[in-house]
Amino acid sequence: MKAVRCEHLSTLEITKFPNDYVCDACIKTGDEWLHLRTCQTCGITLCCDSSPNKHASKHAKEMQHAVAISAEPGERWAWCYEHEQIVGY
Repeated sequence: MKAVRCEHLSTLEITKFPNDYVCDACIKTGDEWLHLRTCQTCGITLCCDSSPNKHASKHAKEMQHAVAISAEPGERWAWCYEHEQIVGY
């Protein structure tokens, strides 16, 4: 049985790309990050769940912004935090 793509990813149009390759929240606190994600609702770039602060997933939960793309150069995928699904683009 084929998995059905969530409504966030099935209608996704990539509209927000990172302005800088930094975690906006970690910069404010002087912390470090591993990888970056860019929110497709508001455009903020934050650190991933492999980073100590997990700012991107905290942002998604607090703001109810479901989808982020990888902000890493050369990576082309999106993640839905609400439905825990991934899609390449």
